[in-house]
Amino acid sequence: MQVTATEVQRIYQKRFSEADKARKAQIWRVIVSDFFQKWVRPSDVVLDLGCGYGEFLNYLKADRRIGVDLNPDSETHLATGVEFFKHSVCNLPFLDDNSVDVVFTSNLMEHLPDKRHVEQMMLEAKRVLKPGGHFVMMGPNIRVIHGRYWDFWDHVVPLSDLCLVEGLENHGYEVVDAYKQFLPYTTRSRLPSAPWIVRLYLKLWPAWRIFGGQFLIRARKPV
Repeated sequence: MQVTATEVQRIYQKRFSEADKARKAQIWRVIVSDFFQKWVRPSDVVLDLGCGYGEFLNYLKADRRIGVDLNPDSETHLATGVEFFKHSVCNLPFLDDNSVDVVFTSNLMEHLPDKRHVEQMMLEAKRVLKPGGHFVMMGPNIRVIHGRYWDFWDHVVPLSDLCLVEGLENHGYEVVDAYKQFLPYTTRSRLPSAPWIVRLYLKLWPAWRIFGGQFLIRARKPV
């Protein structure tokens, strides 16, 4: 299943209302500041593959922030100073080798046409990463959420934390962190999302094993 930029735009316009976007932004502001920022230095160059509406990049402190997405609506939601490229995440000709400190991706790989495209994205991320740079990936874990994985029309590739760890290691990455469960499957759940609750959730990692439906993996490009 290969979707066009127009199809991506249409799907997400229908899937997320303005209220949904505001709720996601509130949640991600806390997730970035209280969790992911510790993996990013203020001097870093950060690339977000499948940047969506800027949930990650908009709240991140970094010297250079770059977003890539097929959805043309993404650019209108990105904060001032974030660079945007409407392009495939599997081919990044606008970035040099060894030029990025951190590559991030969240809830993207399951939308790619097949596992070969996931592999191409891994290799392209490795190309642009500096030696010692990190590739951070999040996404729904099929061995946790099972059949709910297919509740979204554009979910194509079933992925788990174990298969991605194996794939990363097979392609020369060193896996630093691998969590079977991290955040809940979707921000559209009935779970409360006040900032103080999100902060508490991030600190109480045993709660991840109850509510978490997404894997979190951080891998390093060898020096």
